[in-house]
Amino acid sequence: MFKIVRKKELNDAVTLMDIEAPFIAKKAKAGQFIIFRIDEKGERVPLTIAGYDREKGTVTIIFQKVGFATKALGSLNEGDFIQDFVGPLGKPTGVENKKKVCVVGGGVGCAIALPSAKAFKEAGAEVTVIVGFRSKDIVILEDEFKAVADRFIMMTDDGSYGRHGLVTQPLQEILEAGEQFDEVLAIGPIPMMKFVCKTTEPFGTHTMVSLNPIMIDGTGMCGGCRVTVGGETKFACVDGPEFDGHQVDFAELMNRNGVYRDREAEVAEKHTCRMDAMGKALIQ
Repeated sequence: MFKIVRKKELNDAVTLMDIEAPFIAKKAKAGQFIIFRIDEKGERVPLTIAGYDREKGTVTIIFQKVGFATKALGSLNEGDFIQDFVGPLGKPTGVENKKKVCVVGGGVGCAIALPSAKAFKEAGAEVTVIVGFRSKDIVILEDEFKAVADRFIMMTDDGSYGRHGLVTQPLQEILEAGEQFDEVLAIGPIPMMKFVCKTTEPFGTHTMVSLNPIMIDGTGMCGGCRVTVGGETKFACVDGPEFDGHQVDFAELMNRNGVYRDREAEVAEKHTCRMDAMGKALIQ
């Protein structure tokens, strides 16, 4: 069992938790992920590690409450326990020999981008950070990004905060001005990562993306997280989750991620939460 030692609501839909997991905290690196399970009947859910404290023995996760498992996790409080918390899994962000990088984050993907930006900075790189959100009310981790960025650019789709527009706009401007990066790392919604790659490709800028395909076991055995990169099949759990964005088949990735969308909507409409059912039974 793994104890929740801190809980913080970053906005109405996104929650931060510190989980007591000393063995994972000891080995975790930016870019890696964990898989959690609420209880013995719960589904396995992968979440990228948003931070860690080796001295305290805690691992930070940041998640959006969108499905049954993440909503159930979000209903727990400090002092509660979850059944399983496995990791660190996947390969860490490659920060070696990078002198100048640009980290691009979108929405809740910024939770994943932050530890990578921090790792680049600690490795001695000059770090530009570009983050984007739909609007001001869902902005997260702004101060944390500013603390590790040599240059920080905030974008919002509706212009309610920072600059109005998409994250690709300032990236395009910077590249057109002649600046060069050893690497651009994009983390966020699949369409955002796809268009970041389309923006950097004409400039020959090496671009990595962190992929989030459907994943089950996290050890390369089930094949559920397979993606096509450079015409070859890769498993995001063991070969990634970060890949060369210019080699990723984004069309296939989007199709595979949406294969259960209709079924998920159907189940969400008909599903009865076990906790709700128990509460009603007690009232009656």
